[in-house]
This record gives sequence, C-alpha cells and structure tokens, in this order.
Amino acid sequence: MKTSIALIGFMGTGKTAVGRILAAKLGKRFIELDELIEKRAGKSINDIFRGGEIAFREMEIAAVKEVAGKKNQVIACGGGIVLNRINIDRLKQESITVLLTASPTVILKRTSTSNNRPLLNIGDRLQNIRGLLKFRKSFYDSAADLEINTTRLSIEDIADRIIEKLRQDESFTV
Repeated sequence: MKTSIALIGFMGTGKTAVGRILAAKLGKRFIELDELIEKRAGKSINDIFRGGEIAFREMEIAAVKEVAGKKNQVIACGGGIVLNRINIDRLKQESITVLLTASPTVILKRTSTSNNRPLLNIGDRLQNIRGLLKFRKSFYDSAADLEINTTRLSIEDIADRIIEKLRQDESFTV
C-alpha cells in the first residue's frame, strides 16, 4: 500500500498551497521539492536556472531520489518534474501521483505576482503558458494516477477532493 502523495502539474495550479493543507489534514510530512533544491544548492531557483535548465533538472533528479521512497509524505513537485521519466518512476514507488490542472488564464493570474518563474519571464506570458502546457500535456497525463482541475476550487476544496478520491483508491492508505 502506498502512503505518500506526489502533487504534479504546471506552475500555478496549487501544488504547494494544496500540499501544505493536505499534509496537515492527513498528518503527513510536507515536502516542497523546489525548496529542497534551493536549500541543497544554496541559491534560488532563478539563480540555478541562470546556470541552465539542465543543471536544475539534475538537481531535481537528485532531490526526487532523496525523498521518493519514504512513507507518509505529501510532495509538491516542480512543474517540469514529469520531463524526466526517472522522477515519475521513483515517485510512484511509494506515492500516488495527483495531477493538478488549471486553465491558462487562471495560471497566468496566479503566477503574475511572482518573478520567480524563470520559464515564464520571457515574452508573452500567456503564450508561454499555453505552449508549455501543450508540450507537457502527454507527460502529465501519463504520469497521473488522479487528476483535479483547480480552476474554480478553493485550496481547501481541492485538498478535500483529493482525500475523497484517495479513500476510493485501494492501493493507497489514507
């Protein structure tokens, strides 16, 4: 039986906010992978990306390897976690993967207050979001055990829906 939850999805879909509440409601440890990567690297995600996306993805793989097999945790993954199949394979050893989605316009609204989104800090942000979503869709779909559209839901409602769906899943212990 799996006891951990990995939240996947594009930036701005609510992975970190939902993860914190979900972990509290279920009495599980909360891990935010980007925070872990920043801590290990001693610099921000933006600074890591200045050295190239490949360097960041290598750190991401190492962070997933560190946390993936542990029990009773909620892991908020970075938006591009699905780009390396090894990450998903490792996460699925102990975690149910829950894909959080939202419309491109809602993602734009949710991410517009932050400059800490290196992949969106160029050109037309909405067009970037649409392009990245289109490119990543098949990766997200193949990695997801469950999917929740967060477009019109509160953080609390999203967490409750995830718990409800997990209670129906025989491979997971809530």
